[in-house]
Amino acid sequence: MKKILGLDLGTNSIGWALVNESETENEQSSIVKLGVRVNPLTVDEISNFEKGKSITTNAERTLKRGARRNLQRYKLRRENLIEILRENKIIADKTILSEDGKDTTHQTLKLRAKAAKEKVSLEEFAKILLLINKKRGYKSNRKAQSSDEGQLIDGMAVAKELYEKDITPGEFSYNLLKNGKNNLPDFYRSDLQMEFDRIWKFQHKFYPEILTDDLKNNLKNKAKKDTWAICQKPFNIVGIKRNTKGAEQKLENYKWRKDALTKQLELEELAIVLQEINGQINSSSNYLGDISDRSKELYFNNQTVGEYQMAQLVANRHQSLKNQVFYRQDYLDEFEKIWETQAIHHKELTPELKKEIRDVVIFYQRPLKSQKGLLSFCEFESKEIEILINGVKKKKTTGLRVCPKSSPLFQEFRIWQVLNNIEVKGVTKKNKNNIEPTLFEDNFNEKKLIQKVQRPLEQEEKELLAERLMLCDKMTKNQMLTALGLNNYDMNFKEIKGNTTFAKLFQAYKEIAEIAGYDKDKIKNLEDINIIFKDLGIKTDFLSFNSELDRKELQQQSLYKLWHLIYSYESDNSATGNESLIRKISELCGMPEDYAKILANIVFESDYSSLSAKAIGKILPHLKDGLQYDVACEYAGYRHSKSSLTKEELENKKLKDRLEILPKNSLRNPVVEKILNQMVNVVNEVIDTYGKPDEIRIEIARELKKSAKEREEMTQQINKATNAHKAYKDILEKEFGLTNVSRNDIIRYKLYLELEDNGYKTLYSNTYIPREKLFSKEFDIEHIIPQAKLFDDSFSNKTIEKRSVNIEKSNMTALDYVASKDANSLSEYKLRVEKLHKSGQISKTKYNKLLMSEAEIPSGFINRDLRDTQYIAKKAREMLNELVKFVVPTTGTITARLREDWQLIDIMQELNWDKYGQQGLTMFYNDKDGRQIGRIIDWSKRNDHRHHAMDALTVAFTKHSFIQYLNNLNARVQKGIDEYFDLDMVELSDLPKEERSATIYAIEKKYLHRDKNGKLRFNPPIPLNEFRAEAKNHLENILISIKAKNKVVTKNTNITKKLSGKNKKTQLTPRGQLHLDTVYGSYQKPIIKEEQINGSFDESKIKTVTNNSFREALLKRLQEFDNDPKKAFTGKNSPSNNPIFVDKEKTLQIPNKVKTLTFETEYTIRKAIDPDLRIDKVVDTGIKEILEKRLAEFDNDPKKAFVNLDENPIYLNKEKGITIKRVTIKGISNAIALRDKRDKDGNFILNENGEKQAIDFVNTGNNHHVAIYKKPKLNRKGEVQLDDKGEQVYELEEVVVSFFEAVTRVNLGQPIIDKEYKQDEGWQFLFTMKQNEYFVFPNEKTGFNPNDIDLLNPENYNIISPNLFRVQKISTKNYMFRHHLETNVNETKELRDITWKNIHSTQNLVNIIKVRVNHIGQIVAVGEY
Repeated sequence: MKKILGLDLGTNSIGWALVNESETENEQSSIVKLGVRVNPLTVDEISNFEKGKSITTNAERTLKRGARRNLQRYKLRRENLIEILRENKIIADKTILSEDGKDTTHQTLKLRAKAAKEKVSLEEFAKILLLINKKRGYKSNRKAQSSDEGQLIDGMAVAKELYEKDITPGEFSYNLLKNGKNNLPDFYRSDLQMEFDRIWKFQHKFYPEILTDDLKNNLKNKAKKDTWAICQKPFNIVGIKRNTKGAEQKLENYKWRKDALTKQLELEELAIVLQEINGQINSSSNYLGDISDRSKELYFNNQTVGEYQMAQLVANRHQSLKNQVFYRQDYLDEFEKIWETQAIHHKELTPELKKEIRDVVIFYQRPLKSQKGLLSFCEFESKEIEILINGVKKKKTTGLRVCPKSSPLFQEFRIWQVLNNIEVKGVTKKNKNNIEPTLFEDNFNEKKLIQKVQRPLEQEEKELLAERLMLCDKMTKNQMLTALGLNNYDMNFKEIKGNTTFAKLFQAYKEIAEIAGYDKDKIKNLEDINIIFKDLGIKTDFLSFNSELDRKELQQQSLYKLWHLIYSYESDNSATGNESLIRKISELCGMPEDYAKILANIVFESDYSSLSAKAIGKILPHLKDGLQYDVACEYAGYRHSKSSLTKEELENKKLKDRLEILPKNSLRNPVVEKILNQMVNVVNEVIDTYGKPDEIRIEIARELKKSAKEREEMTQQINKATNAHKAYKDILEKEFGLTNVSRNDIIRYKLYLELEDNGYKTLYSNTYIPREKLFSKEFDIEHIIPQAKLFDDSFSNKTIEKRSVNIEKSNMTALDYVASKDANSLSEYKLRVEKLHKSGQISKTKYNKLLMSEAEIPSGFINRDLRDTQYIAKKAREMLNELVKFVVPTTGTITARLREDWQLIDIMQELNWDKYGQQGLTMFYNDKDGRQIGRIIDWSKRNDHRHHAMDALTVAFTKHSFIQYLNNLNARVQKGIDEYFDLDMVELSDLPKEERSATIYAIEKKYLHRDKNGKLRFNPPIPLNEFRAEAKNHLENILISIKAKNKVVTKNTNITKKLSGKNKKTQLTPRGQLHLDTVYGSYQKPIIKEEQINGSFDESKIKTVTNNSFREALLKRLQEFDNDPKKAFTGKNSPSNNPIFVDKEKTLQIPNKVKTLTFETEYTIRKAIDPDLRIDKVVDTGIKEILEKRLAEFDNDPKKAFVNLDENPIYLNKEKGITIKRVTIKGISNAIALRDKRDKDGNFILNENGEKQAIDFVNTGNNHHVAIYKKPKLNRKGEVQLDDKGEQVYELEEVVVSFFEAVTRVNLGQPIIDKEYKQDEGWQFLFTMKQNEYFVFPNEKTGFNPNDIDLLNPENYNIISPNLFRVQKISTKNYMFRHHLETNVNETKELRDITWKNIHSTQNLVNIIKVRVNHIGQIVAVGEY
């Protein structure tokens, strides 16, 4: 008997099944245990993973932490600066450094502007330095710069010339080109915008009705292509045929730009001019373009940053300066100018002090920390070693790190790796001379010359493509086939990535050649560049690269040095951040700096490969010899797959007793790390409980086997298909009258639509399908290539055909069946298929299958997904291989086939039938064959977590031979094979064709049978009825294991280097978000109520009464009864029984109800005015009225009223130019304060009662737990209440603890759960409720009481299961529980207390029992743990 562990590994769950599999006829297989472990990922984690996003779960927190660090560094600089100023007697200890006095908001900025030219005091000078320290300007880092930020412009000399000569960038460029200079400079955006405006204004004279203000606004900030598209309709143009090309066309474009300022242009010419200018504006726009423009204004106005900003405020005191960023150099220039001006007047300002303040404090920029330590290790050139850290043995990986993907070595490696995997297939002709003559030579059949070919590329073909791919980003399938002269062939790759590094360099070389006056369109290869560069006197040794040199020689090549220089360079202190790089490139390549500038602007891809340069260097020569990757690795001395061991190695393999948890951050994707660590926990728990398995069989969810890009595409396809299926379902219900639309009904309808261009006639028999008979028994969904020949149930292998034809076709392929009729039928059939393919009705894959004979069926299963090459699947298998000798991977398609053969499909519905049926949520309907089918309404097996265990059970009994059989059905022939042959140990791909066929037949003979309909079915591992009964029994006993969120903080030790050694600092890091991002303000909202005078009217309550005379009378009555409100205002003294009068004459009586005024704190947030703004939430009533008025002006359309506020502002005060852009709106009702209010000097601002005032409120987000206590019940007098027996009566009370508070408790050294809370008042701690913790509930209907049974006994799991619930969410007096089997969170009314519970009172928690369930679904603890 063999012990097998089956695993169904998904993104957020693991189904497992432990079975005993018989090895002889005398043994019978059995099920040992089934289970499910749920690993609840966040919505964002699942969404990002499925969409292929690379962002990690911590990336957002890392960004925020970076912002906090920047703030901390600024504060540190400020402290250091103040300390230096004090040491040098610039300021005294008591000097006020903040703006002080009335109307002093911009006092320091005014001083800053003044200090550039006039004397200021030392104290004022200190304030100026502190202001400069706040914002130090933009310092370029070329590697961190993103493309959407635009580009930096450093063209002051050109801008000056434009200004002095009063010419536009277009005129300037035209003059350069006319004089034979092809190197055009960059222009500031403001100069380009000025040219655009001047041309528009002049041409408006000729086209006033076309060149409208609306059109101009539409063209603002548009890219080159968009500009043409916008102009096309109003200009009524389709594009003119240009007679010029290359340099001539460029010159013509600039001539039109020059002429546009003085003469009328044709509309086509004007469109091109506007297009060209907008293209240049777009490239110099955005963040960096704005910085460049501001720097230009400083230069032309001869201003410092302070003078520039002060001038803006003088012009408009409400001008916002918030996002005005300048170059770092502009701030340095200002610092120099102010210091030199003030040094004349103050001897304390020495050169030494200036250097210290400038270089050590304000403008100090530490070098970026190297990230090399975060790179992965090469899988071939690394090893694990054990080291001692603080006396503890720990594993450490040492070796070579992976190399950048942009490395010339990797680029060539990637190309050859793919080229060796390319296969082409198509039709070719045999040599006529090789056909043996027949007796009927006159009737020679030309068909004999036709043969279908599927082959890998020849070595010469690979070398030809490799040469082409070296200079381009990518090549498509069509481009490759054309290059090879194989136009009628197909290929197994849609496109291949080229040498992206060389491609970028080659494009730069072409730009350099164009600047030098050469036509870049004529440059086709490096030979052309070589000739041009020699003519220009530029070195040419950096144009070639030899990947076969040894590592040292390889790295000494000029091209490698050039790549490494550009790739690794970060920035310098120049304005553009790359002036030093330009000089270095100029020296290396022997070219002018104007040319080197083009190379310096290249940014290579930043990702890394999975191998080191050394490993790639050893493997690449073998790849270039045409060997596939795994074979090339063998030749290089590496083992490509750790699981591909020889038989002898398998026998001698040293196996682990348990799996080891993956170290934190050891994998590139934290989601994958979570999934695999949960797998480790489950497997280890199974081993500890039931012993080590002999073999592990695993099915990995399809999304885990796909790359990020494939997951993204798959998610898009699923979403698209879901929407399409919903539309089809609506059509079938409305137009065809179907009541229960199944998946097969939708497939049938889609297949019907495919036949539209064939007049809705079938393909084989050309029979018309009437709409009313589409869903009748007359027509079948038919497999083009029978499943008996090929295990392919995909849509591309299906069509609709008459049932009689389907029966006649039997196990023939579509082509063979039609060909068996007559030649005429075959030719007409091929025409029909060809027509549907050309019209796009059927896919290329279906087209190929419709024209495929049995002899052409591929040797492997076409639609299989057994790729173990993807990182996740590969890692999972690699880990499991350390535990057992055999790990067998299978797929969902194979599992589905076996599940059907073993009649396990309906088990999940059977298990849930009674539960839903009792609530009237089941129904019956008749299918097309008249059979009555039962169905649970709006339910699928995926609603029950146990379906993972059922899949794992199927996987556990999936023998290796089953997989091989289904993947090689077409090799099946009736031949004998020795009975002793171990079919599970055979690798079919290693066998000759004859033996392969015999083995397939032997598997069929041993493991399959034919059902009553003659269909081949796999034999169940246990007699079918027993198997289903045993499976149901085990499924009923499953308790789902779910990962609870218990941890609050993680203890981290941060190690930093110092001169004398290392600093160690242990700190606690929260395991989640302390509070939500939004920071709120607050205000006191008045609440007026009309309240009945009763026993609650104590002194504080009476003070809220709005009527002053009522208030005094009520206070007087209260004092008469010793301040006891119950005596004063209830019973015989209630206002109705004993009236309360306001006056002595007793003429004015207080009514029974009075108005009270209280204030409630509401938390507010500032929000930009946009179409999504809810006006009813605006706090300020005056602003609310202004917004409502604005909305009414635009017909209550917020999309018109609240857009383009810069151009169409909303005024608060039009005379003063004060506009409204943001408003304060109501936010949340509960929040906590982050800090207390302080003044500008850091002193607390106290309220009228001398108390601190809280500000900056945040929502603490999720609650960590609810603690439930038992407390004595008190009567109205405040005395302990006793029952009839004289015993103390208790009631339950809650204390809700937020995650924020839980973390605070840990940091203060307090227990997270306060079990001693109010013990002195008689409170007793019972238990806590945290998300995903389990509770067993009593059930009045069934009489189940968890206190009456042994919850630790597994034999009771089947009666515990219906009453086991997990905590879904918790808040004050609101506890949501979800049944442990349920996957969805719907709150179906009929299923309340069955699949979900919502409890609003602590008293309903009496008699529930908390339990702990381990990784494999066993209850291991009862009560609080």
